[in-house]
Amino acid sequence: MTKQEILAEDLAIRSRFPLIAGHPEIAYLDNAATTQRPDTVLSAIEKFYREDNANPLRGLYALSQRATDAYENARENVRAFLNASSTEEIIFTRNASESLNLVAYSWCSAFLKAGDEILVTIMEHHSDMLPWRQAAERVGATLRFLECDDEGLITEEAFRAALTEKTRLVAMVQISNVLGVENDIRTFAAIAHAQGAVFVCDGAQSVPHIPVDVQALDVDFLAFSGHKMCGPMGIGVLYAKKQWLKKMPPFLYGGEMIEYVTREDATWAELPHKFEAGTVNASGAVGLSAAVDLYREIGFDTIVRREQRLGRLAFEVLSANEHIHIIGAKNADAHHGIFTFTLDGVHPHDIATILDGDNVYIRAGHHCAQPLMQFLQTPSTARVSLAFYNTEEEILRLGECLGQIRGKMGYGD
Repeated sequence: MTKQEILAEDLAIRSRFPLIAGHPEIAYLDNAATTQRPDTVLSAIEKFYREDNANPLRGLYALSQRATDAYENARENVRAFLNASSTEEIIFTRNASESLNLVAYSWCSAFLKAGDEILVTIMEHHSDMLPWRQAAERVGATLRFLECDDEGLITEEAFRAALTEKTRLVAMVQISNVLGVENDIRTFAAIAHAQGAVFVCDGAQSVPHIPVDVQALDVDFLAFSGHKMCGPMGIGVLYAKKQWLKKMPPFLYGGEMIEYVTREDATWAELPHKFEAGTVNASGAVGLSAAVDLYREIGFDTIVRREQRLGRLAFEVLSANEHIHIIGAKNADAHHGIFTFTLDGVHPHDIATILDGDNVYIRAGHHCAQPLMQFLQTPSTARVSLAFYNTEEEILRLGECLGQIRGKMGYGD
């Protein structure tokens, strides 16, 4: 693409996002934490509350039925987006964390026993680590860790060596929120299944950035959050194979997840409602569905192309500063738009604070991945994370501002 074509595409995409379109002074580079919301998502949520607001699944009147249709249409849209085989396999939750907790509580309560092992990678977000630790402690199982190399790579040989005859469940992130590295989920899931283990995938950083086909990956469970893919906060998704959902006990109990209740007993609703207790987040589901529509409209070909181009520029800009040290792969494309780094002599919190004064927004800290930070022997880092609506100008601003920080901190260079 020519420079003029890139600028025209930037303008067309960014005009869809009111916050960044209305505040051109902001360079928002914390997209792994949460993304900005497009106009269509905001309009869909407002339309639901203005025109279709009623309690879904409960009322027999027309307004409630419209709310139910909006909610279930959103489920079908997400099903198609992930290529799940049935809407019964799509559970709406609050976020990826709740989705993973659901599996850790419900599946592990039914199938994990004393002496079993759960295998997680060292690069997991706390949300894909702590639920498994708690599940293991409840039944007397063991949590084991699979380490990566310095660039985040996990080889097939290392994975096979980490599995044992006691491994019942493997939890693995598809794209690391710290290193940006992509794990070969399809291969690892096949190996785990051959060993007799189920495979849980954290898709929080992959679903918003690359095409994810759950049937092709053949994972048993996959979790992601709406707010990381331009949808609203408070809505997440658990994809789960129907064969497991049928056997798993409910995670939460109350309204709408029951079929029949007496003083002595209760029977559970059919899937997927068995796992969606209480009044559901219908507006959140509608907003997520609108985000899915936006992703289809723009297309992953465009999303991947833009994020790859921006990632290469970011890698180049960061690498050009002799005092900046990028954590992980030496190849820009392997980072998937996530660049974690340190700056000589400057604490990551100071980096983020100084950049904030320049209206450049990044993340600093341990990124909810403290075991990985310990493994990498660095307690805290700065992180830049890109989305398809970012621009080259924002990345060049980042580089310029980073180049001034050591001077502001009193260093001579």
